[in-house]
Amino acid sequence: MVDKADFIWFDGELVPWDSANVHVLTHTLHYGLGAFEGIRCYQRADGRSAIFRLQDHIERLVHSCRIVTLTSRYSVAELVDACVETVRANKLESCYLRPLIFVGDGAMGLYAIDNPIRTAIITWKWGAYLGDEGLNNGIRAQVSSLQRAGVNSSFARGKLIGQYIISIMAKREAVRSGYHEAILLGPQGYVAEASGENIFMVKGNRVYTPSLSSPILAGITRDTSLTLLREMGFEVMEHSFTRDDMYIADEIFFTGTAAEVTPVREIDTRVIGEGRPGPVTKALQERYFDVVRGSAEDHPEWLTFVDGM
Repeated sequence: MVDKADFIWFDGELVPWDSANVHVLTHTLHYGLGAFEGIRCYQRADGRSAIFRLQDHIERLVHSCRIVTLTSRYSVAELVDACVETVRANKLESCYLRPLIFVGDGAMGLYAIDNPIRTAIITWKWGAYLGDEGLNNGIRAQVSSLQRAGVNSSFARGKLIGQYIISIMAKREAVRSGYHEAILLGPQGYVAEASGENIFMVKGNRVYTPSLSSPILAGITRDTSLTLLREMGFEVMEHSFTRDDMYIADEIFFTGTAAEVTPVREIDTRVIGEGRPGPVTKALQERYFDVVRGSAEDHPEWLTFVDGM
């Protein structure tokens, strides 16, 4: 269950949580046209709260809308301010933010070009997406029977509502099979991403992750991890790899706003490496958490502080 906050920012104003309702003929509810983001706010070591890479997330949200011909009613700057306002109004020192842009009720049918475009920003407390145990000791993953849609049959650069049905089915398949998460391959059989995370593989002295020419989301935590790994001196390759490459990898880990940096200890009953988080994963985890909620100050451009709570 999501822990209720006091307010939701809805079409330009803060409204009580239980008042943020829509009609059952809301177009996006029927056809899936809309865009969203997942963002985290962390309370840092000095006690101040900061939203991590807020500008980048909101820019991607607006770009996602552009991909599917939706026009946001609000500018990037207005949405950034609205996110800060919502966190502050709810007095949440650490939280998850869900900005959502969708098509409201009016005409039905596929076209519905004149329906209102609606915007909401929801905040709630959320811990480790794949659990504290998974974050500390690693999770078990399954290569899904489903496939990530190719670049000619999906909008890989958009974080779009309707595209997540395959991820939902893959996640349900994996959990019902006794795993924590699913890994999807692309149309050519190469590893693409997990149901809601990007994937990294460590082999020898190199770290690999699928390139943006693959049908993957250009993850903001992926980008953060690439930057931090290179700053830490690791050689990182954005390059395709196969299912069986993962089986013989030294380490596998997922990255994502919700998942943060989560180790993978087993895939398809094969133990990965030593069956526990490896040295690269642990080093990246430590560095990442120092940046987002610790005392690191070397990437101030990634932090939007929320004062006045």
